Formats: sequence, structure tokens, C-alpha cells
Amino acid sequence: MNKQLLALLLAAAGTTSALAQFVDHDKVRCEAVAREEMRPQMELQRKLTDAGWKVRQIKNFNGCYEVYGFDEKNERAEKTETN
Repeated sequence: MNKQLLALLLAAAGTTSALAQFVDHDKVRCEAVAREEMRPQMELQRKLTDAGWKVRQIKNFNGCYEVYGFDEKNERAEKTETN
């Protein structure tokens, strides 16, 4: 019985730490920028790729770019950048 409880606790701890790496979208706010003044998405992708990132997806959210991919350490990462 103790082994089952330990396995359950370890699984719950792993799930909690995996969820903690994601950004709380309610707290992310960027200034509104006119579409003509927005930095091109490809410019951001090129910057991160040059820094060693493997970019999987870029979303525009609340006036910010959200980048999903793998960082220079090849670890799953999420980054928020202003436009």
C-alpha cells in the first residue's frame, strides 16, 4: 500500500511542476501597438533561433507574442515578448 501511495504522490508532484512552467495568461499584459508598428513575427523567431531556440509556435496574445518551443538547453520553454 505504501508503494502505491508514494507512486501517486510522485505523479501528482510531477504534474504540478509541469503545470507551473506555463505563464498565467491573466497576468500578462502588453501595451496596445498599432498593427503597422508591430515587430514582425519572423524577426522574433530569427532572434530566438540565433540564440539557440527551436521555435515550435508563436501566438499573438494580449498584444504580446507568446513563443513555445525548446530553449538553448533543449528544455521545453515558453516565452512572452512584447510586440
